[in-house]
Amino acid sequence: MSSVTSSTGTSAATLSQASDSRNNNARWIGRIVIYGLLVIFAVLYLMPLFVMLTTSFKTMDEIQNGNMLALPQSPTFDPWVKAWGEACVGLTCAGIKGYFWNSIKMVVPAVAISTIMGALNGYILTKWRFPGHTLVFGLMLFACFIPFQSVLLPMATILGSLGRFGVTLQNATGLSFGFGNSTVNLVFVHVVYGLGFTTLFFRNFYEAFPTELVRAAQVDGASFFQIFRRIMLPNSLPIIVVTVIYQFTNIWNDFLFASAYAGTGDSMPMTVALNNVVNTSTGVVEYNVNMAAAMIAAVPTLIVYILAGRYFVRGLMAGAVKG
Repeated sequence: MSSVTSSTGTSAATLSQASDSRNNNARWIGRIVIYGLLVIFAVLYLMPLFVMLTTSFKTMDEIQNGNMLALPQSPTFDPWVKAWGEACVGLTCAGIKGYFWNSIKMVVPAVAISTIMGALNGYILTKWRFPGHTLVFGLMLFACFIPFQSVLLPMATILGSLGRFGVTLQNATGLSFGFGNSTVNLVFVHVVYGLGFTTLFFRNFYEAFPTELVRAAQVDGASFFQIFRRIMLPNSLPIIVVTVIYQFTNIWNDFLFASAYAGTGDSMPMTVALNNVVNTSTGVVEYNVNMAAAMIAAVPTLIVYILAGRYFVRGLMAGAVKG
């Protein structure tokens, strides 16, 4: 009897070990398949970036006679130097450096203003609610789905009116205060168009923020802006990072608004200048210079993602669950 019990226990243990072994093998096979697919998709996704980067360091002879996937045999920084200071943009051959700084001057204030205004809107719509606040939020949410093309003509009319107002101020005071300036116009356009998104981000984030803290601050005599500055903003770093990354990427990479409202002259932003560099005909298409210019245009967004990318998903999830 005891021998039968012992034999049964041994068989059960053997079956359990075999089952565990099969489960471990299945898990390892699953991991290999998943990571293998991720590696394949990562390679396919990064291939254009690899080609751009390697081509920007090659000479024209190597590009014309070699394999585009091959590493540079004699790396050179001359295409980067030429793209920055000598490339022809239309009829002007002074490189893209001036247009790069045009984009910086446009992006920084547009991102800052739209982020602050979105934070204020989210703060008001969640902690200082008023009659009809749901309707206001619904209309701002609807603005997120308006396509770029549909606002070109109405926005051009508004910018024309602002330009005429700037001329009137110039004649009256000697200062136009930026009205009618191409860079200021683009800042205004991107702030208005991005306000729906920034309000949505902050409203959802502040919805999960404890209202008791705001009420306690009110009892202690804190004003509207004191609460916003001392309580709300210091606790909003995750969603601020999300908003900055989103707005910076969209505004920096924008081509439609840039070409429509500042597509000529020295006030062009980087994206329009890059398009003109590629389409400028000088007899020989300098692929290395074009790729170097494209890499220079991509560097700011790459830096933003490298420095703050890990906070992006964390910030999106921060206001996803209330409690």
